Amino acid sequence: MRQLRADVLVIGGGTAGFGAALGAARRGASVRLIEGTSKIGGVMAFCPGMPWGGGYPTGRSIGGVFGELTGELLAMEPPMAEVRPSTLENFGLEVIYDHEAAVFAMFQMLEDAGVEVHLGTFAGAPMLEQGRIARVACTDRTGPLVIEAGMVIDCSGDGDTSARAGVPFMVGDGRGNMMGVTLSFSMVGADWDRVFARGDPYFEEEAAMGIAAGLLHPDLAKLYLMKGFHRDMVFCNSVHIRGVDGTDPQAVARATQEGRRRCHQLARFLISHVPGFEAARMSELGPTVGVRETRKLEAVHRILARDLRGGAKPVDGIVACDNPIDDVMRGDAEMTHDAIVATGDYYTIPFRAMVPEGVANLLFAGRLVCADPAAFASVRGMPQCMAMGQAAGTAAAMALSEGLSVQALDPARVVAALAAQGMRGIGGDALNRHARALENVA
Repeated sequence: MRQLRADVLVIGGGTAGFGAALGAARRGASVRLIEGTSKIGGVMAFCPGMPWGGGYPTGRSIGGVFGELTGELLAMEPPMAEVRPSTLENFGLEVIYDHEAAVFAMFQMLEDAGVEVHLGTFAGAPMLEQGRIARVACTDRTGPLVIEAGMVIDCSGDGDTSARAGVPFMVGDGRGNMMGVTLSFSMVGADWDRVFARGDPYFEEEAAMGIAAGLLHPDLAKLYLMKGFHRDMVFCNSVHIRGVDGTDPQAVARATQEGRRRCHQLARFLISHVPGFEAARMSELGPTVGVRETRKLEAVHRILARDLRGGAKPVDGIVACDNPIDDVMRGDAEMTHDAIVATGDYYTIPFRAMVPEGVANLLFAGRLVCADPAAFASVRGMPQCMAMGQAAGTAAAMALSEGLSVQALDPARVVAALAAQGMRGIGGDALNRHARALENVA
């Protein structure tokens, strides 16, 4: 049995895990990041080209690791990213980018920070001692191994390790209904000027015709076609499959094949029936469906939609957000993009929503955050997940260096550390007013 050690073990290499690993390593912790696939990025790897939406609440970047990564891509020659208004309602500014350039930049940032990345590696059962996770059983292609860690950050999306450690959780909306999963693809060689001549990003008229003719699945009533980063590439975030338990690998495998079937069906329909696609072809079909929602872990605080609607900015707010309630086929075919705050306002996600009540050296981030269903549909954007991870990594390193449990760590000190790392709009109204005053003076 191989035995490894790290100050901080990060489980899951999605955007949250990426932020967590950097946050901990940059505060001097030795970090191991384990990821079950061959790429970091999570939904970025599953849905190449998916825009980063929600990173610019009120028109300003949330900063931190997200701002740093975006800045690196914008500074490349030629630029490998662009900030643009979303064509979808209530989403504000988004970042589109070259997928391979973004993944390379993320791997390089982890390497520069000294993070040890383990790809093709899965977390198994945690071993607890005196209310702490002492080590986690893992496996990779060469067999079993054990990783001993001072702190564990669960960014896996499904929260298997945390659940096995005894952290209570809620699945989906609490009644077992989870948001639909998605398989995306791109069409290259499309004529943007003709494709988007009508200005309808949902292409509802064309979709209705395709459904009536039996050429499209009935759940493709909105097509969600967006300009990709490269000229005449169209990103198709259209194929949503509902009723899938994302914690069941076989269910995910079946959904992926069903998604492929619908993606190929949609590509043929676009080429045959939508002007501008005549010479286009399918590209970058995702390797598996992207899962939006499974377990939400219980924390010392639950985020409630009614608080977010009021623009809540708690003193332990660690990331700003103005995302709409982006609810996708949770239980039925309904999809919403309803604004959650007034134009020009935002809320912040509290650090307490990532802290379990019972396990002294465990934090979680990303879509494991403790939130009610409507709140979760707003907080789950990739930039917010990246920032939640950065906060968890920073907090884990702080707690470890001071010999504290995560529950005993002062959230105000975490917020101050994140503000020093360039996170914007955090820490409650008073701190925000002070930060804005400093920016105006500068």
